[in-house]
Amino acid sequence: MNEEIKEQAERTTREIIEIAGLKRGQILVVGCSTSEVCGDKIGTNSNVEVAEALFAGIYKVAKEKEIFVAAQCCEHLNRAIVVEAKAVPFAETVNVVPQPKAGGSLATTAYKTFEAPVVVEEIKADAGIDIGATLIGMHLKKVAVPVRLVNNRIGEAGVTAARTRAKFIGGERAVYDVNLT
Repeated sequence: MNEEIKEQAERTTREIIEIAGLKRGQILVVGCSTSEVCGDKIGTNSNVEVAEALFAGIYKVAKEKEIFVAAQCCEHLNRAIVVEAKAVPFAETVNVVPQPKAGGSLATTAYKTFEAPVVVEEIKADAGIDIGATLIGMHLKKVAVPVRLVNNRIGEAGVTAARTRAKFIGGERAVYDVNLT
């Protein structure tokens, strides 16, 4: 089962990176309920082995593309974010180490895997994957655009995704850069 979860995570990650047009150094936020992936209700069955398989698939693709992964913690840590320090060099960090039942299994796995992990209260990511209805929207840049994925399930969990774009300002007489949409 975990090998299939890893492969599903890889396919989903490749798809969102391609659709969002993410470039080197940009940030992909991921929220995940391993409980939902296993077919249980969110918050009831945190599973480190499933998180490790998921994260391995996501991180493999992100590293290939030189994209930073930001792993969202669960509500017990106010949906804080685990990320590589070099992705957020000027961010104010918080002093916490996620655990499977206080932060979530995916955030715990990210913290253990990253070279120099830090936890921040918020981030403004360029795209995101939400595995199991964890509500990542608060960690996306202002204009989030929903993305319909072909790879929209990992295990038993539904997957939603979003990319972001620059704001359009200036009204009807403004000229827009179509390369930013």
